[in-house]
Amino acid sequence: MDFKLSKEQLMIQSSAREFAEKYLEPVVDLIERENRIPEDIISRLAEYDFFALPYEEKYGGAGAGYDGYVLVLEQLSKVCKPVCSLISVNTLGLGAITKFGTEAQKQKYLVPCCKGEWLASFAFTEPGTGSDPKQITTTAVKKGDYFILNGTKRFISNASYKGPMVVFARDAESGKPTGFIVDKFCEGYSVSEPWDKIGLHGQILLDVYLKDVQVPAENLLGEMGHGYPILQYGIGFGKIGMSASALGGLGSALEESLKYARNKMHRDGVIAKFPTIQVKLADLAISLEAARWLTYRLGCMANDIQDQAEFIKTAALTKTFVTEAAWQASRLAVDVHGSYGLMADYKVSKSYRDAITGPIVEGVTDMQKMIIAGILLHD
Repeated sequence: MDFKLSKEQLMIQSSAREFAEKYLEPVVDLIERENRIPEDIISRLAEYDFFALPYEEKYGGAGAGYDGYVLVLEQLSKVCKPVCSLISVNTLGLGAITKFGTEAQKQKYLVPCCKGEWLASFAFTEPGTGSDPKQITTTAVKKGDYFILNGTKRFISNASYKGPMVVFARDAESGKPTGFIVDKFCEGYSVSEPWDKIGLHGQILLDVYLKDVQVPAENLLGEMGHGYPILQYGIGFGKIGMSASALGGLGSALEESLKYARNKMHRDGVIAKFPTIQVKLADLAISLEAARWLTYRLGCMANDIQDQAEFIKTAALTKTFVTEAAWQASRLAVDVHGSYGLMADYKVSKSYRDAITGPIVEGVTDMQKMIIAGILLHD
């Protein structure tokens, strides 16, 4: 058991930190204000292989593993969490294709997505589903060499970029959820106006409308009626990105609070002298360390999954702890800043709005705890 980062991991971490400082810091306000990520940022992410981190080189990947992926997202999210969402959702979609896809599907979709030419999406949620796959109403009917898909998917990320979308629909043959790979912007594919979110400006969420979309039979992902295992496994990889992004937010909350406490004057000294401030800083540091090692462990586990149930459980408990901790930390950081923490001029106000989303998206906290308990009780 070694808790030290290797030379390669330190290089990856340093590269991501450099990227965040050099390219993201100058455009953070633009992304927040205009609710979009500039195209040149996406191109630079591709140049740094940040879309390709955990994948094999034969598919255009960087071969850096999910441990390297976690290190990158942690550094990027300290500065701009929406950029991490772009990468994380792409990885969520590709994770499902990597595990359940055919060799032809991997060659077709992983290679351009690793290069940043395409960005993958993952479409399960519908207006009436919440977290329950039994409520899926999107349908898939076999017709010759195609499946015809009809339905609406809600709150879908990366839906405005070309590339594959892993879609779950109830197929007429099995009557159960089945996974399909849909090429975005094919005939019958359309999207809504962006949702106006409380935080994570720059990460565009859209509704996706599928009207008589023809999906070639070879784009069936896995087996008919086996959509739920794909969903569970795929979202497990999504939780790696969610946890790493929240971890970066936690790190930012501590850094900004330390900086403010050391510089904000009150009477005859800085506010860092007050025990109440010191306690908050200590709580932030404790949460950060606990969250860091849970997240790093999950990234390492994802490199070589020996037990799928254990991976799903670990992903659920890590996402639960880290996103909740990041949310609480963002509130503590606002407290340290006092009234200034409510002002848009200070990073902690934006961090607070962004952190609120963590415990909700990609599986609400209560659902994660039910997954954990279900696996524990099954054992």
